[in-house]
Parts: sequence; structure tokens; C-alpha cells
Amino acid sequence: MEPQYYTVNNFKFESEFVLPHLKIEYHAFGKKEVNEEGNLTNGIIYLHGMSGDYTSIKRIKDIIGPGKPIDTEKYYIICPTALGSPGSSAPSTSGLGNFFSHYTIKDMVNAIHAFLSECFNVKHLKGIIGTSMGGFQALEWAVSYPEFMDFVIPITTSHDVRGKNFAIFNLMNTFIKNDPDYKDGEYEQNPEIGPQNATMLLYLYGFSDRFYKKSSDEEVLESLEEMKKEGMKTDANDIVWRNEAAMSHDISKRVENIKSKVLIIGINEDQYFPPDLDTIPLSKMIRGSELLLYDSELGHLGTSEIKKVENVISKFLEGI
Repeated sequence: MEPQYYTVNNFKFESEFVLPHLKIEYHAFGKKEVNEEGNLTNGIIYLHGMSGDYTSIKRIKDIIGPGKPIDTEKYYIICPTALGSPGSSAPSTSGLGNFFSHYTIKDMVNAIHAFLSECFNVKHLKGIIGTSMGGFQALEWAVSYPEFMDFVIPITTSHDVRGKNFAIFNLMNTFIKNDPDYKDGEYEQNPEIGPQNATMLLYLYGFSDRFYKKSSDEEVLESLEEMKKEGMKTDANDIVWRNEAAMSHDISKRVENIKSKVLIIGINEDQYFPPDLDTIPLSKMIRGSELLLYDSELGHLGTSEIKKVENVISKFLEGI
């Protein structure tokens, strides 16, 4: 999947900060249909999770393709890398470092809205699919731009970030800020210990309890080492800014704005967003929404097994 790039000029954040040149990394594929005015009419956007980028759509690849629920002979799929993630404009890639504006989930949505409007002349989308933090964005789309899409599919996500998840994101940032090499974000060389520890923390909740119990000690240590290496490659400010955006997510008081069809997908063994605490309450909050739960020992990362419920997704998308 080769990326393409588009620049949105003079993007204004909720903080009032204006970024002269906002770079958006993306990949697009499928059947492209435009009307007489040149507007894309059959677009679907996929929004990735916290540590992903435009390539993260591979997590749901089993439901994408000719004759599959996300039919590439019917839809044009656009996969952007989110604001704040390397590839698109972020503290680490903008040259601004800690002078890059702190941003919100709404900023992430507004950035992609501007990109879609300018790059593809999108006035209306067929739908939006988002996993995890991408699900935060999908829900923000639904409440902020309720007329902009026909359907929304938020996967392994929630209407807000509270309790354990708030604590995890806060603790990750504490690890980083307590690293003496962080220097209040004004480092010249990326600190190592803070980002390593922050990233390793995520390993503890990515899979189901059963998955961890079945893993050998060697496998657990090997996985932790892999997460440590990933942390070494991740910019500290990028992590802190992204976690702050996640911690401020809450659409619970705006759900009445939603007008699109909504299919909420959760995984029973998800430790980040357990259905009884997140996806089920979310489904009750959104009038007319549909709820789909399935089992996966992979827990939060079980989106890679979404093929288990492709028939239900196909039925949901009938006529759209």
C-alpha cells in the first residue's frame, strides 16, 4: 500500500492555533464514482487506532474486496493517517515539536473533513468505519457532522474515556514526563526509557486474559521486548499529545445529534472496552443503533477476526 499526500492550508485547531500546512497521508482504493459536479459519491473512510496509520485497514481486510461487505466494486475506500500520527502532521513530523498545538478528537475529525472536501470534493460519504481511537473519531463524526454520512461502524471503542483507560493513558504520559531526557518536551533527541515503558504498558491489555494465560513466560517476555523496540521508535511528544486527545473524548451528551445508521461492534474479551461497560451502554445511548458482539481470544486486537461476523455486517449495509 503506497501512501499519497495532501496538504490542507491554514488549518485551525480548537485551540485557535493555525497550522500553515497540514500534511495528510492516505491511501485510497476501490471503485471511484463522481457526479456531474465532480463530487465523490461512494466514499467510505476507515479510521485507525492509536498506534496505527493508513495501513491499519489490513486489520479488517477479510471483509473488504469484491462481493464482501465493504465491496471494492461498489465503494471507494479512503484510509488516512490521523492528525498527530507520523506520516501526517504531528509534533515529530511538523518540525514544531512541543510547539505543535495540543489537539482534540474533534481536531482529528476536522482535519480529515477538510482533506476529504478539498482532495476528493466529498459533500457526503457512504460511511465511516473506525477501530479503537478511530472509533472515537467515527463517533465524533456522527455527532459533529450528522448529515455527512449514511452509516457509521465504530469497532471496539466507547463514547468516553474513563476509569482504567484514563489511568492507562495518564500513566503512559507520566512515564514519559518523568524521563529526565524528556525535558518538558524540548528534547533534541527522543528519550528512550519513557516511551519504552509507556508502550510496554499497552501490552498488558491488548489481548484477552485467556490469551495471556496460554502464553509461555518466554512468549510474554518476547512480546514485551517487541513492544519495547516499538517504543524506542515512537516520538515521546506524539504519544503524550495523542493520549491527551484520547482522555478528553466524550460524546455522551451529544448522541442525540446522530442521524446515520449505526452498527456498534464489540469483542466480548476486549479488556480496553468490555462490552458491559462500553459497547452495550453505547448502543443503548444511540437510538436505533444495532449492536454486534463476538468472541476472540485476541481481545481488543480481535478485529483481525472480524470475518466471523461478516454476514451481519453485510446485512447491515444492504441498500446503502
